[in-house]
Amino acid sequence: MSGAVWAIFWPLLVALAEYLLQGRARWPLRLAGVAGTVWALALLTRMVVVDGVGVHALGGWPAPLGIELYADGLAVLMLWLSAVVMAVSVPYAGAWFGDQARARHYWPLWWVLWSALNGLFLSADLFNLYVMLELLTLAAVPLVALAAKPEALAAALRYLLFALLGSLAWLLGVAVIYAGAGTLHLHGVPELAGAPYGALAAGLITAGLFAKAALFPLHAWLPPAHGHAPAPVSAILSALVVKAAVYLVLRIWLWGFPDLITPLAGQLLGLLGAAAMILGSVWAFRQAQLKQVIAYSTVAQLGYLLLIFPLLASAAAWQGVVYHGLAHGLAKAALFLAAGNIMIVIGHDRLRDMRNFPSTLSPSLFAFALASVSLMGLPPAGGFVAKWLLVEGALAEGQWGWALLVVAGGLLAAAYLFRVMRLFVRHAGTPGVSHHPPLGWALNGPPMALALAAQALGLGAEPLLALLAIAEGGP
Repeated sequence: MSGAVWAIFWPLLVALAEYLLQGRARWPLRLAGVAGTVWALALLTRMVVVDGVGVHALGGWPAPLGIELYADGLAVLMLWLSAVVMAVSVPYAGAWFGDQARARHYWPLWWVLWSALNGLFLSADLFNLYVMLELLTLAAVPLVALAAKPEALAAALRYLLFALLGSLAWLLGVAVIYAGAGTLHLHGVPELAGAPYGALAAGLITAGLFAKAALFPLHAWLPPAHGHAPAPVSAILSALVVKAAVYLVLRIWLWGFPDLITPLAGQLLGLLGAAAMILGSVWAFRQAQLKQVIAYSTVAQLGYLLLIFPLLASAAAWQGVVYHGLAHGLAKAALFLAAGNIMIVIGHDRLRDMRNFPSTLSPSLFAFALASVSLMGLPPAGGFVAKWLLVEGALAEGQWGWALLVVAGGLLAAAYLFRVMRLFVRHAGTPGVSHHPPLGWALNGPPMALALAAQALGLGAEPLLALLAIAEGGP
């Protein structure tokens, strides 16, 4: 499990180096940071594939006294999603910020955020998870404010308020668990399920995570934060940061409180997901700015992840939910990076004023279309595999309503995405800003790579689903 330790601490060391060097030797440092983290994840993945679920006690102190790192197939998949999005976005962020003063703030925060993500996916203790959640918030909120506009500052403050309220609810829930079970280890929590305060603890923790993940109806901070943040920040927020909190919702309910998921509770959580899918899509369709369309799309797409609760008995539904998280992360990062390129060339993201798309934007428009295919759930993209598995799981359980909802969600996504792509087709190659120089590989390459990765996800599902099956407990 040395790979797990290095996956957390190596990005922190690079963050410190970025801060101390203040931009000197920045590209060798970033290359070493990415390579070291990826190497640590490769070692960890090999260990999980060969030996199964891995548990590592830091300093040799086992739980509940020490800190345990826990790695199974789900954790490894989320770690690799983070690695792909973060690594691919490095050249894009380098080109976006350049040598601006903001770059000196961006990169240390970026590395801290990656470390927090890795630590969160590997932690099995509720207090350590709290620490990682707070570290994630402390990195993400300033990144939103880097746009240095009044709208971005207001969005960052709103994000911070929701995050603090979420942290308070989480801590109250953790206190209830410790008072009742005498442990904060995730695998010791099920003892509380039959206790009167077990439901209270689960409710408090869930409310806190809903606020941090922007799950409906606690989503109000997400569209302003994702819409007004710099494009490379929007990409990692939508693809990874909110996904980390949803990951904890699934972990804590499915591993910590499985006995509390009664049919009624499952249906209620599923209905919240359905409301997010429908209302989020309607809101996305009504937006006047491109990044706001993509941001409200995230509200809608996160709703799919709650469908596991009414379909808990189905292994296919579990696979579909996880696969949707992976496919959405890749596609949404591609959409935000492509939107950033459009804003660079055109100077804004107002849909009604988008009249000129010069040829220099062709790679970005194509990447946007490819990523949209995955969100709509069309083959051969990863989004298609996810929706197929969800529909299969719903039909196997005889719950036709949820199957129809998944199909309807894809159609709603097509509505707001085709509204945008219609402008691309209508005004592509028109004169007016055709003199804009080529964007270069650093800006064109990352959205294209992520969009292609979302497509490839649909072609290589079997080994990823086999990795997901490596688990202890849970569904």
